[in-house]
Amino acid sequence: MKLNKPKSAKKAELHTDNTERLISAELNANIDILKELFKDCSDIVFRMFKAGAQRAYMVFVDGLVDSNTLQFHVLEQLEESEGEHFTVERVKDRLISAGTVNDTDKLDELVKQILGGNTGVLIDGLDAALIIDAKGGARRSVSEPETETAIRGSREGFTESLRVNTSLLRHKIRSNRLKVLSKTLGEETQTNIAIVYIEGLAAPELLDEVMNRLENIKIDGILESGYIEELIEDDTWSVFPQIQNTERPDTLAGNLLEGRVGIIVDGTPFALVLPATFWQFMQASEDYYHRFHISVFLRILRLIFIFIALLLPALYVAVTTYHQEMIPTNLLFSVAASREAIPFPAFIEALIMEISFEALREAGIRLPKLVGQAVSILGALVIGQAAVEAGIVSAPMVIIVSMTGIASFTIPRFNMSISIRLLRFPIMILAGMFGLFGIVLGTTFILTHLVKLRSFGVPYFAPLAPLNLRELKDVFIRAPWWALEKRPSQTIKGDLQRQRMHSKPSKPKKEGKDVEGGSA
Repeated sequence: MKLNKPKSAKKAELHTDNTERLISAELNANIDILKELFKDCSDIVFRMFKAGAQRAYMVFVDGLVDSNTLQFHVLEQLEESEGEHFTVERVKDRLISAGTVNDTDKLDELVKQILGGNTGVLIDGLDAALIIDAKGGARRSVSEPETETAIRGSREGFTESLRVNTSLLRHKIRSNRLKVLSKTLGEETQTNIAIVYIEGLAAPELLDEVMNRLENIKIDGILESGYIEELIEDDTWSVFPQIQNTERPDTLAGNLLEGRVGIIVDGTPFALVLPATFWQFMQASEDYYHRFHISVFLRILRLIFIFIALLLPALYVAVTTYHQEMIPTNLLFSVAASREAIPFPAFIEALIMEISFEALREAGIRLPKLVGQAVSILGALVIGQAAVEAGIVSAPMVIIVSMTGIASFTIPRFNMSISIRLLRFPIMILAGMFGLFGIVLGTTFILTHLVKLRSFGVPYFAPLAPLNLRELKDVFIRAPWWALEKRPSQTIKGDLQRQRMHSKPSKPKKEGKDVEGGSA
C-alpha cells in the first residue's frame, strides 16, 4: 500500500532507485511515516517535548526502556537547553548525558533500533535521528544454571539478555583479544547474535566458515539458539549433536581458550560452542575444578555407564532370547522362574517398559516442578510394582530398565543423553531379531558413523580417530593441570602452548630443623 506523504517529506520517501529511506529535516514528515509504520502498535510510545525552542519527539517501545534514564539524562537535558544551536554532534556529545548515544540518517535503521529496545530522538531541523541506549524493563537476573549444575565452580548462568551474557564472558576473559562480532538474523524477529572468539587462537578458516554459514541463513525468525544450531550443523540427519550448547559462562570461556568459537543469541540463556567433538559431551565443567584423581574416576564411570545406557536392555533381550547358555545356571533358573507367567517375549517386555519409562520422564519434565518430581518417582515405583504383581513384566526387566535410566542420567549433556536414549530402541530391535550379532551390527554402524562425522571440518571422534596420543590425556581421563601444557591442535591455528613447560610443582626443600624442633 502506497502512503500519502506531504511534499516536504520527499527526502524520507522510499525511492525506486534507492531502497534506503532517509530522515528528513522536517520533523512532521518523519513522525508521519513512523506513525504509519507503527500503526496498530499500542506499545510504541511517541512522546513530544520541547528541546529548547524546537519541537522534538522521543520514540520507544514501552517496557523495553528505563524511564529514569530517559527522564534525567535526555528529557531534562534537552528541555533546559534554551538558546542552544542544535547540531547532531552537539546534541550527541554535549547535551545528552546518557551512556551510549549514536546517530543515523536512515529511517529503516531507526526503526530497527527502536524495535531492538533503543530510543529514537528526532528534533525539528535535524536531518538525522539520535539513538539512545536506555534499555531496561523486566529481565531475569543472573542465577544458577538449571541444566548444568555443579558441586564446585561458578554459580553464574547466562540469561536471556545478550549484553548481560557478553559481560559475564568478559568477566571471565579480561583480554582485548576476546572479540565480539555482532550480527542480526531473522527477517521478522531481527534477533541480535554475538560471535565470540579469541583472536590468535581460533583458526581464521573456522571463523570464516562460521560467518559463511550464518550468512546463508534466510528465515523469518530466530527465537532460540536451537534454530541456528540446526541450520549450520554439518549433518542434519545425524542423531548426534555436532554443536555443544551451554548455560555456563565458564564452560564457554574454557572452550574459547581452546580455540573454539561461541555464538550467543539474544533471548536465550543457551550459547553455542563449535566445533564440538564426541568427548566434549562426556565432560562436565567441574572435571577441571576437582583434583584430577576425582575427575579420572568420574570420567571412567561415565564411559562405563554410557555403554550401559545404550546396550543393557538389548543385551538382556539377546541373552534371554537367543543365548541362554551364556547365563550362569543359578541365575538362569531365577530368570526363568520370574518369566514363567509373563505373556510377552523379552523384546516386547523391554519395549513396553522402556516406552513407559520415557513417558514418565517426559511427564515429569512437563509438569510443574514440585508435582513433576513426585509423578515421575511415584509413577515409576507404583507402575513397576503393579506390573510385576500383575504378571505383565518380570522383576529382572524392571531392574534392567531402572539401571538403564540411571545410566543415562550420568551423561552430563542433555542433547547427548537423549541421543543415546533414541539409539537404544534400534539396538533393542536388532537384538530381538538377531541376538548378539544384531548388537554387534548396530554398534559397528554407530562407530562407523561417529568416525565419519565432522563438526565444522573437525573429526567428531578426534583425538581418538584420527589418533593423537598427546591429546588423549584429556579424553578418557583428565591429566593433572601441570601436564596439560598444550591446547588441542584440532581447533588451534596459532600458539598451542597453554602454560610454561615443566610447570609440575615440587616439594619444598627443608632447610635447618623442623618447626617442632626449633628455628632453623
